[in-house]
Amino acid sequence: MSDVLLFGATSPSGLAFLQGAGSLSVTVAGRRRPEGLADGSFQLCDLRAADSLEHPLDGILVSFAPLWDLAPFLARLAEQRPGQLAAVRGVVACSSSSVITKRFAFNSFDRDLVQRLSASQDSLIRTCNDLGLPCTIVAPTLIYGRVGDHGDRNLSQLLQWMRRFPLLPLPADTGLRQPIHASQLAAVVRTLVMALVRQTDAAPTSEIIAVGGDDTLTYHELLLRLQQQCEASDRARGCRLVSMPSLLFRVLAAPLLLATPKGFEAVMRMQVDLAGFLPSHRLVGEDPRPFPVLPV
Repeated sequence: MSDVLLFGATSPSGLAFLQGAGSLSVTVAGRRRPEGLADGSFQLCDLRAADSLEHPLDGILVSFAPLWDLAPFLARLAEQRPGQLAAVRGVVACSSSSVITKRFAFNSFDRDLVQRLSASQDSLIRTCNDLGLPCTIVAPTLIYGRVGDHGDRNLSQLLQWMRRFPLLPLPADTGLRQPIHASQLAAVVRTLVMALVRQTDAAPTSEIIAVGGDDTLTYHELLLRLQQQCEASDRARGCRLVSMPSLLFRVLAAPLLLATPKGFEAVMRMQVDLAGFLPSHRLVGEDPRPFPVLPV
């Protein structure tokens, strides 16, 4: 029996959790065994097919997989095959701060995302409450960083823009960000898992924790620090960040509204504060790690 059954092990945060598991015994669950993982440390499990299980789930379930896959999977098992969950001791799952930061979005993609995340969070908590299991949902903001061969799709995209264009226009007043590295998120989840491992007879609780990195900085400063960590030969170092009056910036960005409402809203969010979350180092109990944590 393992301490942890890990879903989403091939994501950057999942890989970081696996690498930093320490004394925890971890079994990876998924549709295929990750390369290099021992046979005895893998369990076949497809979150989109409840009948894919070869063995009952056990230990603490840790998930970096999409919450809208995990929540209905566990709900179906609880309803149809509850014996498969008898040895589960708790759940720690990752959601996203988008359920907070995009709740007033006007484009349909982001509205649907918020609805899916919110419904999945409610479903997971309801299932765990029915089973009498402790459940912690971690909602991180702006995950970045590379672990092994796997990287993020957030700040890496910004670097690609800076490599492609000689200049990037920015509004004069950019909002605050609190990016969290995949390894920081993995450390947060490990801390929560260790708390469950040590837990004995306490009543099971459910909570949602919105967490960010240890630095809060403006969007403009975020881009500058990304540039500064690049090698001198990197084309991103040569991109000029041009600040302009916010009204002029909005006028120039207006055509995006017709071409791509989702892209337009993403550009407009440059001016919005998306920070104020629990810094990861406070939860983990370590010294703060300034942005950017490497490797980006």
